Amino acid sequence: MDRDYAEPLDVPALARDALMSPGHFSRCFRAAFGETPYGYLMTRRIERAKALLRRGDLTVTEVCYAVGCTSLGSFSSRFTQLVGESPSAYRARSHDHGAVIPACVAKIHTRPVRRGGADAAARP
Repeated sequence: MDRDYAEPLDVPALARDALMSPGHFSRCFRAAFGETPYGYLMTRRIERAKALLRRGDLTVTEVCYAVGCTSLGSFSSRFTQLVGESPSAYRARSHDHGAVIPACVAKIHTRPVRRGGADAAARP
């Protein structure tokens, strides 16, 4: 899921690859990662979207499709839920902080965090 975040992934296909039933796969995934497979996939997609939006050379719509989302409305809603601002507002804001930050550190600090809902209690 981390590598193929832009591909159309679904639980039955992932479960088949793991040699599990879809229900068992979903339960095991949630126990291991603290969120549903779909929630995890969308977090990866939003992480990548943030990086593309910071570059500033793509429109929000282009970013939406580049990260594997098929609905601009759903993408914008999920982005706003996880990041706290709309994709357009995030793209318009300055992201130049002057210092070069190692990618591993930047990933930790720019990872979207769910701001409510069923998965909120499971995340730090």
